[in-house]
Amino acid sequence: MNATHLRLIAQNLNLSEKNVKATLALLAEGATIPFISRYRKEVTGSLDEVQVADIQSESKRLEDIDKRRESILGSIEEQGKLTRDLRRRIEQTWSMTELEDLYLPYKRKRKTRADTAKERGLEPLANFLLMQQSDDVEKNAAKFLTDEVPDIEAALQGARDIIAEQINEDEKARNTVRRAFKQQATVKAKAARGKEKEGEKYKDYFDFEEPLKKIPSHRLLAIRRGEDEGFLRVGISPDEEETVYKLERAFVRNNSKAADQVYEAVKESYKRLLSPSIETEFRNKSKEIADAEAIEVFTLNLQQLLLAAPLGQRRVIGLDPGYRTGCKVVVLDENGNLLYNTTIYPHPPQKDEYGAKKEIEYLAEKYQIEAIAVGNGTAGRETEAFCRGLKFGRPVDIFSVNEAGASIYSASEVAREEFPDQDLTVRGAVSIGRRLMDPLAELVKIDAKNIGVGQYQHDVNQVKLRESLDRVVESCVNSVGININTASKSLLTYVSGLGPTLAQNIVTYRAENGAFKSRAAVKKVPRMGAKAYEQAAGFLRVRDAKNPLDNTAVHPESYKVVEQMAKDAGVKVQDLIDKSELRKSIRLKNYVTETTGLPTLNDIMQELAKPGLDPRGQAKSFSFAEGIHKISDLREGMVVPGIVTNITNFGAFVDIGVKQDGLVHISQLADRFVKNPADVVSLTQQVTVRVTEIDERRGRVQLSMKNL
Repeated sequence: MNATHLRLIAQNLNLSEKNVKATLALLAEGATIPFISRYRKEVTGSLDEVQVADIQSESKRLEDIDKRRESILGSIEEQGKLTRDLRRRIEQTWSMTELEDLYLPYKRKRKTRADTAKERGLEPLANFLLMQQSDDVEKNAAKFLTDEVPDIEAALQGARDIIAEQINEDEKARNTVRRAFKQQATVKAKAARGKEKEGEKYKDYFDFEEPLKKIPSHRLLAIRRGEDEGFLRVGISPDEEETVYKLERAFVRNNSKAADQVYEAVKESYKRLLSPSIETEFRNKSKEIADAEAIEVFTLNLQQLLLAAPLGQRRVIGLDPGYRTGCKVVVLDENGNLLYNTTIYPHPPQKDEYGAKKEIEYLAEKYQIEAIAVGNGTAGRETEAFCRGLKFGRPVDIFSVNEAGASIYSASEVAREEFPDQDLTVRGAVSIGRRLMDPLAELVKIDAKNIGVGQYQHDVNQVKLRESLDRVVESCVNSVGININTASKSLLTYVSGLGPTLAQNIVTYRAENGAFKSRAAVKKVPRMGAKAYEQAAGFLRVRDAKNPLDNTAVHPESYKVVEQMAKDAGVKVQDLIDKSELRKSIRLKNYVTETTGLPTLNDIMQELAKPGLDPRGQAKSFSFAEGIHKISDLREGMVVPGIVTNITNFGAFVDIGVKQDGLVHISQLADRFVKNPADVVSLTQQVTVRVTEIDERRGRVQLSMKNL
């Protein structure tokens, strides 16, 4: 393990080297982030998932720098230009930017204007001008005239090309321009010529200017998208005159004619080489920052959506609404199995309300339905209103379910495996019903970026987005715990230590041998090695197991500790779970060992107090305001109920029952200053909003939560 890496990671993340070293050792052994943060608190000093992930990420960054450093040293050494001082500087830097600056003069590149000038013998003239000690510039330039250098201006231009490249490759010059970009660069956007009408959705940026250091991530990503689509022309630059002046002070020494040539080379270097190069650097850097912010927003939204309260194991009708093609109806048992499907036509053009009413009421009675899940897409409000008007012989709750991504699932390989004999519409309705029962179990089957809770998720770095989203899904799955006897392959894939192959093996073994009776029985699954079992066991639940600990987050490695507690108290393990006074009487310090400390013992006691309890709570029914189905039904000043469907850096989108979600701008979220919308609202939260502005032509609704 690299000692320098340890020191740097600890410094950069403000952690102890001891904890960083222990965490990296666990990661190197194949331990997962959820396992480390949950079951190795004594080893890491109780680092949480974010800290463990940061250590992993920082370690990867330093390894990448090391690899690039070795490549650069090899390249310069091969050229025979690696001096002792240059080697020292390359070996001591931990900045990728500085590393590339040091390498730039030696980097193999396409033939430049300076290369051509050198081939024509103009390097001595460039050196003469750089001395800035003569006014007799033209006389000296005349000495270099050849067939390829026909006149004095051509000679001076070639010399300036050489000087311009030297300035461009000068580390101090590049840092001077970097500081100018950092402190005063402005993002400027304008409409691409002839694209004004076609790109009208970007008209807010047709004559736009904002300091780079102040522009919010969502605005920068919107501008970048407009540029990528060809509707905007975008530039990032500081004040040119001021930046050139700073370079002039560094390279121009006096008022000689030679110095005038150097000044011209400085201007050329800035315009042709330095400015484009550093602009690209800052474009990439600002994009990385904007990506990181957008990904953070997306991951927070996804986490909240995945951890939304489930209805639980209830018998459900799933309804995928529609007009012309009707509403697809599926009946699901308490485990989400498809029992029956049909289609009803309560809306125009067929408008068979009576037949649809009789069908749903019959199915609800026959299958003892406890809830109806209605997709919130086309005809969703009308279908929900239709269901609320039905008469049932028992209480049946009606829920509007966000169906974003359901069509993606219905056409996926996962859906084809689950329902090979059903069409897309049936699969979509099943997904809607199951989302109500357990959002987490169903949403893991869909590529996270298609769930519809992101901010420019298709514009950000897709590799980093995938890594972040996978980490969030893994975290959510493992924080909730998985019933190994009902979990799908998709859900099991995200359990710590498993992955797709073992997940499939578990499903296959379960189908061939029946339900698992205990956690230990999981070891019989093909390819379930000791390491995989260690990583996964604590996150798997076995309902009604002989050992009650099998339905808790207590890891099997700690069973003996709990059994010893029960033995010392003269009771059974189940008694420790059932009786809080018994747990309170236990002196945890008596059970501390070299491997089991107070953090783990406290976690065990908390788990015994709520064994198998789902931390997500339970879904609550919700109703939109009556009589509001489309934007034209709204009036400014109306106060209506809604559900938060998406959170961004600039506000929150709320479904109030019309076709388009309304926006509560960050300035309208509360009666106080709000820095981050996530501090005020959460996804799927039920809120009350006031309609403040309606733009029916553009399909936009502005909302406010102030003074409510």
